Amino acid sequence: MTSFGGAASPGMVDWNLAVTTATRLVRPGPDVSRDEARAVVAELRRHAKASEEHVRGFTRMGTDEARDTPVLVVDRPGWVRANVAGFREILKPLLEKMQQRRGNTPGNAVLGAVGGKVTGVELGMLLSFLSSRVLGQYETFAPTTRDLPAAPNGGGRLLLVAPNIVHVERELDVEPHDFRLWVCLHEETHRTQFTAVPWLRDHLEGEIQSFLAETDVDPMTFLERVRDAVQSLVGGRPEGEEDNGGRSFVELVQTPAQREILGRLTAVMSLLEGHADYVMDGVGPSVVPTVSEIREKFQQRRAKGASRLDLALRKLLGLDAKLRQYRDGERFVRAVVDQVGVDGFNRVWTSPNTLPTKTEIAKPADWVARVHRKTES
Repeated sequence: MTSFGGAASPGMVDWNLAVTTATRLVRPGPDVSRDEARAVVAELRRHAKASEEHVRGFTRMGTDEARDTPVLVVDRPGWVRANVAGFREILKPLLEKMQQRRGNTPGNAVLGAVGGKVTGVELGMLLSFLSSRVLGQYETFAPTTRDLPAAPNGGGRLLLVAPNIVHVERELDVEPHDFRLWVCLHEETHRTQFTAVPWLRDHLEGEIQSFLAETDVDPMTFLERVRDAVQSLVGGRPEGEEDNGGRSFVELVQTPAQREILGRLTAVMSLLEGHADYVMDGVGPSVVPTVSEIREKFQQRRAKGASRLDLALRKLLGLDAKLRQYRDGERFVRAVVDQVGVDGFNRVWTSPNTLPTKTEIAKPADWVARVHRKTES
C-alpha cells in the first residue's frame, strides 16, 4: 500500500475502539534490550538521512522540501495510530454521506452506535494484522499534530516501523546494517516522489474521494453485493455466471464505476511501488554490499507468505494485488528507462495526464509512444 468522519458523524466508526483493539491484538515485536532499541532507532534515522542524497542523485528528482519532512521511527501501535488518523481524515466525506442517508429516524442513534463499535473492532483487527507486516510508509493524509508532525507546507511524514524491520532482518538472516539502509532507500523514494511532485498527493486524494463518492450507502444493496461476493469466493456462484477471475473480496463488492477508478489507482500505485523498487535496486549495489542476497531472500519471502492463514488473508484483502504492483511497476520503470533514459522516464511526473494507465503498466512501449510522441510533435 498508503480516514472517517469526526464530529459530523460520531457514531459511524468508533476510532478510539479501533486503536484500542489493534494495540491489544498486535503481536509483540522481537526481543531487544533498551540499548539495542535505541541503537536501531538511531541507525534508521542516519540511514534515512543518507538515503536522501542517494535517491535524489539516482532519480534526478527532489526538492529541499524533502528535508523538512519528518522521519518518525515508530513501533507497531504508533503505526496503527498514524494510519487511523489518516483513515479518519480521508474517509470523512463518506461517513458524512452515510450519516445523512441514515437520518434521524427512531432507533438509528442506537443502531449507529452499535455499528460504530462493530466497525471499530473490525478495523482494529485488520490494522493489528497489517501492523506487523509494514516496514515503512510515507503517510500523507493524517492532519498535523504533536505526535504526527509534518512538513511546514502540510505534507506528510515518513514512518519507519522499527520492530518489523528488526523482525524481518532476523528472519531472513541478512546483515542488519545493510538491510536497514536498503529499506530506507525504498521508503525515501516514496518521500521524494511526493515532495518533488507537488500535485501527486492532491491527485491521489481526488481519485480516492471519487472512489468513495461512488459507494452505495444503501445497506441492503451493499449486503446483496457482499452475498454475491461471498458466493463467488466459495465457489457458489449461480450456474452459467462467469468466474470472478481471481478477484479479491474487496474487488468483488465494488461497483463498475469504482472498478474503473480502482484501475487508475492501481496504475499509479504500481508506478510508485515499482519506481521505489527500481531505485532501491539501482542505488543498492554502490552502498549496500549484500544487496543481491537481501533482494533474493526478500523476494522469496514476499512470494510465499508466512503461513496458510497469511495467504488466505492476503487473498481476502487483495494484498496479492499489492505484490503484483511491485513486480509490474518495476518492470514498467525498467523498460521505460531502458528505452528513453531516466530523464525520459521522469516525464511521467509532468501531470496526471502523463501517468501510465493500467494497460500501459503492462505495455511500457505504449506509454513511451503516447507521452514522447505527444511531447516531441
